[in-house]
Amino acid sequence: MIVTGPRTSTNDAAKPRAADGRVAGRRGQETRLRLLEATRAAIAEQAYRDLTVVEITRRAQTSPATFYQYFPDVEAAVLTLLGDLVDSAGAELRRLVTKQTDDREALSRNLAEGFLTFFQQHGDLLRVVDLVVLEGDERFRHLRTGLFNGVFLALQDLAHEARSAGHLAPDASPAGIAGVLTTMLTQVSSHQGGYLPWGVSSEHLVQSMTTVIVSVLGD
Repeated sequence: MIVTGPRTSTNDAAKPRAADGRVAGRRGQETRLRLLEATRAAIAEQAYRDLTVVEITRRAQTSPATFYQYFPDVEAAVLTLLGDLVDSAGAELRRLVTKQTDDREALSRNLAEGFLTFFQQHGDLLRVVDLVVLEGDERFRHLRTGLFNGVFLALQDLAHEARSAGHLAPDASPAGIAGVLTTMLTQVSSHQGGYLPWGVSSEHLVQSMTTVIVSVLGD
């Protein structure tokens, strides 16, 4: 995975660092975290391209000079937020698929609910990521892929099982199926609010995605 900013770990090699490479102390780590939280809050309330260091530091109750001790620009702070999300949530999303159960419908429903909840919690950041990916930034694309790669691989394994069990055609592509299902989960979840004017609730989306997953992978 691309390392885009200082990270938190128990060993000095991976602890948060200032822009000059020094390992941040306790107060420095607290300041860095406050800046990241302020960045996340600002993303939720205004357009990403209008976001400034001054606005972030105002929210964090510190100065632009302090911001630049940890991040060279706003983009670096956002990349760090995304990298931290990959580290904390990538495996958790994968477990939505790999949870041990013989009830494929229950697993599929849990997966659909899990994705909707995940995007409700992190949708503001992920919308920024999608915007920058569309502009061709490979750093954001790589991290976004890393976030959902575990889900893709786990769904590919289930597709292999479904093909072996005869539920899928012998020439079906497990990777293709996993790609389509992962795209469905991410795209529906990222636009869930847009379905409400059509009378489609979150529960309707869960039911519909569950039906699609079960119909493809078997029950």
